[in-house]
Amino acid sequence: MDIRALHNEADYDWALSEVAQYFEAQPAKGSAQADRFDVLSDLIEAYERRRWPIEPAEPLDAIRFAMDLKGLTQTDLAQLLGSRSRASEVLNGRRSLTPAMMAKLHRQWGVPADSLLRALDAA
Repeated sequence: MDIRALHNEADYDWALSEVAQYFEAQPAKGSAQADRFDVLSDLIEAYERRRWPIEPAEPLDAIRFAMDLKGLTQTDLAQLLGSRSRASEVLNGRRSLTPAMMAKLHRQWGVPADSLLRALDAA
């Protein structure tokens, strides 16, 4: 198998060109070509993660995004957090998220924990 580590942009471009061929003609599952595609894809993903890391969203941005995505309102947040004033204060940045609030937002609404935990860094 012609695969090598991705150390620089030239290696990255090579790997991208190699996987591009598989988008037009998908290899048979379990074949050597399918394995090659998987390995190259993993190498590309690892290189991109190292080269261009993406920081988690700010907590309020993550909450607002989840609300927009799921069609939830401030009233829904109030029900989740226990009061209208608490929801308002959280959304306006006047109240910090508690660990219990973070757990509810993550478990019940699917707000990414790494975003919510950024609130602890700011405190």
